[in-house]
Amino acid sequence: MLSNLAGWHFLILIGVMVLLFGAKKLPEAARSLGQSARVFKGEMKTLRDEEPAGHRPAVADPPQALSSREQSAREQPIQSTESTH
Repeated sequence: MLSNLAGWHFLILIGVMVLLFGAKKLPEAARSLGQSARVFKGEMKTLRDEEPAGHRPAVADPPQALSSREQSAREQPIQSTESTH
């Protein structure tokens, strides 16, 4: 999507941003965005460092096919041993 943009497209975008936000707000916004990106990157690195080397996220085992005996046992209703009088 961005590969279709030419250099003059970026100039128009920068001009629109200056008109909308003002020349004073743009450097502050860029600085804030850069700090946020650094904090996020640092937190991700910390999480990766804390994770044990051999640890992988838990993934449930895929359901296994039931044998015909297990399947028929599941389909039969459970009979009660208690009698109702």
